[in-house]
Amino acid sequence: MERESVLVIDFGGQYNQLIARRVRECGVYCEVKPYKTPIEEIKRFNPKGIIFTGGPNSVYLESSPTISKEIFELGVPVLGICYGCHLMAHILGGEVSACVTSEFGKTETVYDKSCVLFAQDDMPATAVSWMSHNDCISRLPDGFKSVAHTDNCPVAAMENPEKKLYAVQFHPEVNHTENGIKMIDSFVKQVCGCGGDWTMANYAKVAIEEIRAKVGDGKVLLALSGGVDSSVACALLSKAVGKQLTCVFVDHGFMRKNEGDEVEAAFKDWDVNFIRVNAADRFIGKLEGVSDPETKRKTIGEEFIRVFEEEARKIGKVDFLVQGTIYPDVIESGTGDAAVIKSHHNVGGLPDYVDFKEIIEPLRLLFKDEVRKLGTELGLADYLVWRQPFPGPGLAIRIIGEITRDKLKILQDADYIFREEIANAGLDRSINQYFAVLTDMRSVGVMGDGRTYDYTLALRGVTTTDFMTADFARIPYDVLEKASVRIVNEVDNINRICYDITSKPPATIEWE
Repeated sequence: MERESVLVIDFGGQYNQLIARRVRECGVYCEVKPYKTPIEEIKRFNPKGIIFTGGPNSVYLESSPTISKEIFELGVPVLGICYGCHLMAHILGGEVSACVTSEFGKTETVYDKSCVLFAQDDMPATAVSWMSHNDCISRLPDGFKSVAHTDNCPVAAMENPEKKLYAVQFHPEVNHTENGIKMIDSFVKQVCGCGGDWTMANYAKVAIEEIRAKVGDGKVLLALSGGVDSSVACALLSKAVGKQLTCVFVDHGFMRKNEGDEVEAAFKDWDVNFIRVNAADRFIGKLEGVSDPETKRKTIGEEFIRVFEEEARKIGKVDFLVQGTIYPDVIESGTGDAAVIKSHHNVGGLPDYVDFKEIIEPLRLLFKDEVRKLGTELGLADYLVWRQPFPGPGLAIRIIGEITRDKLKILQDADYIFREEIANAGLDRSINQYFAVLTDMRSVGVMGDGRTYDYTLALRGVTTTDFMTADFARIPYDVLEKASVRIVNEVDNINRICYDITSKPPATIEWE
């Protein structure tokens, strides 16, 4: 079953994944590929449209990312954004040079309403766009005309409608650009001719068919953590292959308080083979003396695989390993020339050799909100679909520095209280992720009439739709106060509590 799709070509900009999110919000399937992707692979992808992303470079430098001119000869509509706009002009014979006056941030922009990108009736001819550029188009390529401008940028957008080539200097994918999503919608539907009918129901149908074709009569082992991603993967696989699926839940000892028992209870009545492996001693032993977060992730990733291999041998020959990897995991672990933000235990943390025919990742191209929609589509219970996100390495990467059993107990108790107070305040659905981090910093305090020298605990809460970007949650002071008072009074060895007010970027959601 072939689906209509748009391809995003990544030139290293900060908003690249957000472009893919916006296209999907228009109901059109979309993938991100690095700019070095061979033209033959692009042809095989058979996109109905192509979008060039932004990037930090200047197109006229020899070392800057580029792409074959052949991409403009495929007959496929192309939209260039920021660096992608410059690249289109540069390759097609225009000229790009340093701006006399650079533009950054919200900028009033005048649009030519005859251009299909700006032609919707409810879009004004003048509005704010989000600019971020030191270069600009100083001479248009043949066949193009300017269709937007600002006080300092005469070519804020250009078009060659005959060849279906469009480019914008600003970033329509960010919320700061007024009507930016409508511009993207106009490109994918009016220019590319996409119907906008990609839904989670369609995704589930195609994924189930593809899994059945791949697996055949083979046996499948699912790495089940009890989190949203692996639970949805479990539901998808159970519909695809039924009793050929065995779910292995590895309790590595870094779960939240009582969570191991809760996961087992949640899946014991499912029509799947469920195995719980209590491996806390094994994992904690492997991390003895380890402080570096990347080493923690990679060590846990490899040990996960080894445990699964052992369980697979117990139940007979297993052909496939399934993981609940999602798109942000893949992106943050680094693809192509993209920077490695952190290795996810189920992506960058995998060892070089695994004793399975293949690893299946049916959610690999979905963002978190799409995974939740898919879970609802598959009939998962709300408490599973809306379970708080939890990293595979668990509390191991929420304890800064070396891990000990005492630190683990401290964090489990403190985190439990924080999450309980968030739920008591009715904020558990409005805050997308919230948790506690045990820092390796100690400070002086006073409890009773005595001096203490104990740990500082950090609380973290964020709001986000896709987990690629996030803002810190504005948790009411009275809720933070209740959590703080309870934690200090009920949990030993904590005498100071801080609240993290950093967005992503520059921070990540997790501390490690």
